[in-house]
This record gives sequence, C-alpha cells and structure tokens, in this order.
Amino acid sequence: MIRVCLVDDQTLVRQGVRSLLDLSEDIRVVAEAGDGRQALEVIPQTAPDVVLLDMRMPVMSGLEVLQVLSARQQLPPTIILTTFDDDELVLAGLKAGARGFLLKDVSLEQLVAAIHTVAGGGSLVQPAVTQRLLSGMETIRNDFVSLGQPDPLTERETEILRLMSGGYSNREIANSLGVAEGTVKNHVSNILSKLGVRDRTRAVLKAFELKLI
Repeated sequence: MIRVCLVDDQTLVRQGVRSLLDLSEDIRVVAEAGDGRQALEVIPQTAPDVVLLDMRMPVMSGLEVLQVLSARQQLPPTIILTTFDDDELVLAGLKAGARGFLLKDVSLEQLVAAIHTVAGGGSLVQPAVTQRLLSGMETIRNDFVSLGQPDPLTERETEILRLMSGGYSNREIANSLGVAEGTVKNHVSNILSKLGVRDRTRAVLKAFELKLI
C-alpha cells in the first residue's frame, strides 16, 4: 500500500484528490495539510511514501516546505501540484528536491501512475516540458549547486541518464538494459558525482541545461 499525504490550501482540491485516490486499490491518503506550516508537522509524523504538494499556499509556501524538509533530510518523494502559470515555482521546486509535477486537472490514471512512479524511485521530469521550463529562466538557474562543467559521461552513463529523464526507476532501467539493479545504482551514483548534484531530478535538470541529453 502506497501512503500519500495531500498538502493544499483548497479544501475542495484535497477532497477531489482524495476521492480519486480512494478508487485505487493500492493507494491511500493517510494525512492532509492546509498550509505549509501544517505540512512541516504532519509529514515527519506520518512518514508518507509520497507527498502531493501545492506550491502557492498561505503561511508557508510549498517551495519553503521543500527547502526545509530537504535541509532536514526528511523529504519524502514529492510531486508538485501546479497550474499552467507556475513555471518558475515548478522549476525552483524541482531544484529544491521535488521528484516531478502534475497539473491540477490530472486524470485518475495519470495521478495513480505518477504516484507509483515516484514511490518506485522514478521521477516525472519529462524532456519537452523541462526544456520549456528552463528556457527564459536564467535568473533562477544560478541556484544550482553543481559543477560548471561536469566530467564527461560514459556512453552507458548517458544511456542511463536518458532513461532517468523518462522517469524510470533503477529497477526499470536495470530490466531494460539487462543488468543488475546494483549496477544501475552504481552508474547513477557516478552520474550524480560527475554532474555535481545530489539527486536524480537535479541530474536530469542539469543534463538538459548543459544539453547532455
């Protein structure tokens, strides 16, 4: 069972998402928060497998929640709930540790698939959307804590990085390439080290920024 925490200041949104997820056999909402400050209390207490997080909230924003929990090393796999006009916040949220994002008008099938993806170690950072986010946002690119010019990636590392950009987990990548999951984990660690970033999502963002994939 995948345990989910909903964080959104709109009660109707939370009720709608909960109602959708109640239709799934293996996903349950175990906690809710109506603002960022509540989220900082509820998330560590309930330790959900996945967090669905709104970015624009009173008291404390979703971005601040990501930053605080990431600094405390208490951030579960998190999906940003967003609207079309939140590009800058979405990119900042991804850099702060979110695994990906969904539009608030998402279908049940897309929502369930996304939760399964991030719960399994994958991400929701798709190339076309990410490139759109990165374009025209030079002002917030400089908060990447990473090397300016990374060490060259091997052919295998580049192949794995492309699969990571498609949201695949280590296990799925291993099955696709016909190698052990531990081998993929080692390659991912090398990729993070070479790119000078601390997680998979930042690695994909950095790769798009440097046109490595």
